[in-house]
Amino acid sequence: MARLPALIAPSILSADFARLGAEVDAVLAAGADLIHFDVMDNHYVPNLTVGPLVCEALRRHGVKAPIDVHLMIRPVDRLVEDFAAAGASWISFHPEASDHVDRTIDLIRRHDCKAGLVLNPATPISWLDYTLEKLDFVLVMSVNPGFGGQAFIPSALPKIRQIRKRIDALRREVRIEVDGGIKADNIRDVAEAGADTFVAGSAIFGSGDYPATMLALRRELAAAAQAATA
Repeated sequence: MARLPALIAPSILSADFARLGAEVDAVLAAGADLIHFDVMDNHYVPNLTVGPLVCEALRRHGVKAPIDVHLMIRPVDRLVEDFAAAGASWISFHPEASDHVDRTIDLIRRHDCKAGLVLNPATPISWLDYTLEKLDFVLVMSVNPGFGGQAFIPSALPKIRQIRKRIDALRREVRIEVDGGIKADNIRDVAEAGADTFVAGSAIFGSGDYPATMLALRRELAAAAQAATA
C-alpha cells in the first residue's frame, strides 16, 4: 500500500501556557497538521498536565485542526468520553492503563474519534495481535512517558519497522505515530523506519522560529519519501 501523507503534530506540553491559544495559532500557521495533547495524571506517569477544559477552550478559541489526545492516565474510559465531548479528534491510550483494552477502543470509536494504542519503549508489540484491525493509529513512544525534552531512544526504530510490516500485511490505513525526542536530525530515520505521524514538542516550541523549524522537518520528511521511491 502507498504510504499515508506525513503529518506533524506539535505537542503543547512544550508551549507557553500563558498564551496557549496564540501558540497553537502560530504553529498551525507555520504548517502543523494537528495539535498533540499530552494528558498526564501524576499516577500512571509522574507528572500532571491538562484536562478536557483546555481542549474545549482551544476549540472555543477557534482551533479547527484535529486535536490528538494522548491519555497517560489510569483509569482511561471516563476521560475518553470527556475529551470526545471537549472536541478531541484522535484519542490514544496505554494498554497497561485499561482494564479492558478492546472495550476502550470501541468506546473511542463510538464517540467518533480515531482510536490509537500507545506502546512504551518496553511495551511489546504483541498487544497488537488482537487490536490492530480495530485501530486507526499506533503511537510508538521513543521516550519513557512523563516529561518533555527527553532524548530519542534508538530502540524505537526496529519496533517501528516491525509494526510497519504488520500494517502493510493487514492492508489497512493505520498510521504509525512517534512521540519523544523527534527533531530535524532524526525525523528522517524515523520516517524511513515506517512512521508517518510525528510529535515534536521542544523541537518546535523551543526553537524560537516555528516556520523555519517546520520547514526543516518537512525537508527531512521529503528526503525520506524520495529515498523510499528511489
